[in-house]
Amino acid sequence: MEHSPPPFFKRGPAPLVRLLLCSLLSVALLISDARYRYLDSVRQVVAIIIYPLERLAGTPRAMLDRIGEFFVTQSALRTENARLAEQSLQNAATLQKYKALAAENARLRDILTARQRFPENTIVAEVLYAGRDPFTRKIVVDKGGQNGIKAGQPVIDQIGVVGQVTRVYPWLSEITLITDKEHAVPVQNLRNGLRAVLGGTGNDGQLELKFIPLNADFQNGDQLVTSGIDGVYPPHLPVAEVSNVERNAAYLFARITCRPLAGVASHGQVLVVNWENKAPARPAEDEKPVRARKPRRGG
Repeated sequence: MEHSPPPFFKRGPAPLVRLLLCSLLSVALLISDARYRYLDSVRQVVAIIIYPLERLAGTPRAMLDRIGEFFVTQSALRTENARLAEQSLQNAATLQKYKALAAENARLRDILTARQRFPENTIVAEVLYAGRDPFTRKIVVDKGGQNGIKAGQPVIDQIGVVGQVTRVYPWLSEITLITDKEHAVPVQNLRNGLRAVLGGTGNDGQLELKFIPLNADFQNGDQLVTSGIDGVYPPHLPVAEVSNVERNAAYLFARITCRPLAGVASHGQVLVVNWENKAPARPAEDEKPVRARKPRRGG
């Protein structure tokens, strides 16, 4: 069966004529639109009609962009979080360092203030380390005989008595703390003036009054200061505070525990006091007092 072409292609103008007509029509439309704006309304209607198609056609690209942006953002956030966490750790370390420096500066200011209270020569020393013997309470400082430190000198901090210099090296000194079992400090009760001997217990936070009668007037909260009668410690230096008083009739003496006021276990700097007792020397033990002769009867 033979198919004949449609009448439009069988009849009508030639292709070249159609091309020419279409070209002329296009040029005429362009000129009229450029001069008289006839096609603005047509373009707006066409734009409204094809806008949903444009959005639909751009949806895959927009979705791909959003997905790529999501993963890029997640990676950037993880990187930023890691950087911020590292920076936070560094800032925390720096802050701790600044806090430690501020605390040390405050202690140094207190030490200098305490130094101004003594007219005698004083030496500021830094604690290097504690003694190796676990049964003693001793520390080593960075000042020694070359700096004028001598054995027997009292050691204080910004609050009160810390201990006493017991051994001196050329550039180091050993200090026995008041909490050592072998150490004793003559003290006086500020409230009533009673004198006693305060000894160490081997515990950094505890002291004990020795040989106190049961009826002695000591109460919780009493402040104890150095009496100065031993010739080692200057008088009226804060030493301890009474924390507990136990009186038991079964024992001859009361058990009175005290809390040291100075930073016995937490000092970084201490003050060595070059104090000399102005009291006259004690008489020798072998000297006997001269007794007055009794008059004879009937003489």
